[in-house]
Amino acid sequence: MTFVPQGSSWSRPLVRAIEDFAGILTTGDLTAPVPSCPGWTLADLGNHLRGVHLWAAHAVAEGNPQGTSEPVTTEQLADAYLDAGRHLLDVMEAAGADLPCWTFGADRTVAFWWRRQTHEVTLHLYDALLSQGRQAAWSIDPRLAWDGVDEVATMFYPRQVRAGRVQPLAGTLRLRSTDADGSAPVVTIGAAEPVVELTGTAAELLLTLWKRRPAADPAAAALLGSAITP
Repeated sequence: MTFVPQGSSWSRPLVRAIEDFAGILTTGDLTAPVPSCPGWTLADLGNHLRGVHLWAAHAVAEGNPQGTSEPVTTEQLADAYLDAGRHLLDVMEAAGADLPCWTFGADRTVAFWWRRQTHEVTLHLYDALLSQGRQAAWSIDPRLAWDGVDEVATMFYPRQVRAGRVQPLAGTLRLRSTDADGSAPVVTIGAAEPVVELTGTAAELLLTLWKRRPAADPAAAALLGSAITP
């Protein structure tokens, strides 16, 4: 199950996440429920992520969001998922990170999909492990986790508000990482009073924003309320 495309700085973490996810589909209980995705089994999660890969590959290759795919059987799922991951990587590598394409973010190049798909698989890897009672085995580079926090703050949250899917936060959430290196140790979401600061590892903060773990601080939990992510 090892394949290593060349070219993008996102290649290594995305390849690893795809392979790890495929491994869980191969060895795990596909009928197990996924607590973080209510109503889904591991098989449902696998078919979802397979479809996302094919949809993203279509967006890169065809320049529109009209790609569709049908679920596969549990017997086919592990191999079909890995094929979809390989196809996505092949399409993005062939296109080049700077090629213009359809995206749902401000970045209208293939680079958007390298970043988005890396975060997509990494988070769903947590979900897959959780379905098997192995969530403690999930790990993420703090720099990648912190980039995921930034993605929520700068892309997902404003997009959700613009689309009317969530109300603007009734305050400001200031996220401070204890382990992410870089020039931006604080990420801010919202622009109202009160200001609530939530401190933790980048991984903890990422999981909190994506509703995979509760906010450690009651004030932050109250501010998040009906969560800012789908």
